[in-house]
Amino acid sequence: MTKQVKIIECPRDAMQGIKSHFIATDAKAKYINALLRVGFDTIDFGSFVSPKAIPQMHDTAAVLSKLDLSKTVSKLLAIVANVRGAKDASVFEEIDYLGYPFSISENFQMRNTGKTIKQSIGILEELLNIASTTNKKVVAYLSMGFGNPYGDIWNVDVVANWTEKLSSMGVEILSLSDTVGVADGKTISYLFKNLIPLYPKIEFGAHLHTTPTTWHEKVDAAFTAGCMRFDGAIKGFGGCPMAKDELTGNMPTEKLLSYFTQQKANTNLSAMSFESAYNEALDVFY
Repeated sequence: MTKQVKIIECPRDAMQGIKSHFIATDAKAKYINALLRVGFDTIDFGSFVSPKAIPQMHDTAAVLSKLDLSKTVSKLLAIVANVRGAKDASVFEEIDYLGYPFSISENFQMRNTGKTIKQSIGILEELLNIASTTNKKVVAYLSMGFGNPYGDIWNVDVVANWTEKLSSMGVEILSLSDTVGVADGKTISYLFKNLIPLYPKIEFGAHLHTTPTTWHEKVDAAFTAGCMRFDGAIKGFGGCPMAKDELTGNMPTEKLLSYFTQQKANTNLSAMSFESAYNEALDVFY
């Protein structure tokens, strides 16, 4: 039986860290429109966060108004970091998912959102309520899901305990995030093999950051352990700004596609449209 894999393309993650120049709203929209024609399950297209924190994303609402959603099967996801952002995003019917980065590292949660873990749990509860009343779903990203270089206690039991907590709150989509690229195949495999059977109501995803030499090990470990949802960004653009290795970026989407082609898994993507979007990316990221 052919396995069905969901690919989530993340232009937002690719763009948000660019500080050398502002990518024009029209250029963002043109690129995302090209991605919408590829057939990705979801496009992580923008964020409703403080423009002081992420100035590159301050035009997300304007970008949204320029997207052609008439002929796409892709759904739209917007990242939010607080209740105000969730309320701002929820007024747009075009947005299907609210993405929330929840870190199991106290230090990183403070770095990323300026909130403690306790505060973040409260925010997530409110986000789930907002989503349920506006016909949206929450995608929770478990930041530091595969390791933590910031000194907080980390082990697979910590990840399991937080998975149980988020499940009890009603989270239905949980993406384990290799936030700074520290994951190895063994850890990835262990977590997915053990968590996926325990939580059949949760759709688990893999948001993997990688160096050019470790991508295959990470994807293979997640896929063979049962993960069927993968985040990527064309050419691996972007990644966590706090990553210590400048070669650590997002999982390159073209690597994902080559891997799943070899595995004979179905991604429902148009090869011609992907090539066109790939060429657009080369004009946007320079």
